[in-house]
Amino acid sequence: MEEDYKPSREAQRRLNPPMMETVKKQIMKLLDVGMIYPISDSKWVYLVQVVHKKAGVTVVENKEGDMVPTRVQNGWRVCIDYRKLNATTRKDHFPLTFIDQMLERLAGKSHYCFLDGF
Repeated sequence: MEEDYKPSREAQRRLNPPMMETVKKQIMKLLDVGMIYPISDSKWVYLVQVVHKKAGVTVVENKEGDMVPTRVQNGWRVCIDYRKLNATTRKDHFPLTFIDQMLERLAGKSHYCFLDGF
C-alpha cells in the first residue's frame, strides 16, 4: 500500500433480478470451493459489476428484410471494480517475462502444467 492510502467503501448499485441471481450463484460457487470466505468488518468494499459474457456475432433478418449483425447474449459475467484499490497499491517493479522468451524456454518440452484460479 502507498503511505497515504485511505480505505474505500463503495455502495453497491442495484441489480435486476436475473443479475442478482447470477451474483448469488457465483458467490455460492466460490464459497463452496473455498476461494472466498465471509467477512463482516472490512474497510475495503468494492462494487460488484455484472456484464454480458462475450459472444459471437450472428446475422439476423430485421422487419425490413435487411440482414443485421447482432451480438448473441449467452449469460452474465460477475466482475469487481478494483480501480480505487489499484490506485492505492504500490506498482510491481518485477514485470512478467516477455511471451517470446517464455515460448523459447518451453519449446521442445514433453510436459506442461497450466494453473488457473478457477
